[in-house]
Amino acid sequence: MNKSLKMILVLTIITVISGVVLSYWDNFTRPIINEHKTSKLNKLILEILPENNSIEEMKLGEYNLYVGKKDGEIVGIAFKAEGGGYSDIISLIVGMSPDFSKITSLKILSQVETPGLGTKIVDDPSNENPTWFTDQFKNLKIDPEIIYVKNAKPTKENEIQAITGATISSKSVVNLLNTNISKVKKLYIEK
Repeated sequence: MNKSLKMILVLTIITVISGVVLSYWDNFTRPIINEHKTSKLNKLILEILPENNSIEEMKLGEYNLYVGKKDGEIVGIAFKAEGGGYSDIISLIVGMSPDFSKITSLKILSQVETPGLGTKIVDDPSNENPTWFTDQFKNLKIDPEIIYVKNAKPTKENEIQAITGATISSKSVVNLLNTNISKVKKLYIEK
């Protein structure tokens, strides 16, 4: 057997073994990762929705809605939304009032924005309140839609302040919310 054929055979065996090991490892870790994601999502849903006795999951179109109830009355609705940011996909969970008139709370699930700029949508270590960006959305009116302002304090009930130097990330969150809230509201009313 010549030298080239031996190298090809050895590389083929190594590749097959590596593929089998990686496939096995993926099958082993995938349920653990999914369980962790579900646990994190459930914890955030409890934080997002106002005080409730129970949470019911409801599938509407492409969305999973989490309806929080207290003594049988709906106190809030949460759902997950994803969309393009500056660098990659931004994933968030938003809590809404039962009539979809305002956001009760917002949490960013995942993002891969520019470190030190776009990542301020989650945590801004340069500010006294590191969560100031997402805190702006608490009890934010959404009618007619959410608007962001640059280099100024919000003056209207439906405005938030964009992050200086990360306007695209701020704009992405606002657009993501406006688009998905509109869709979910329509689906929820039509159900």
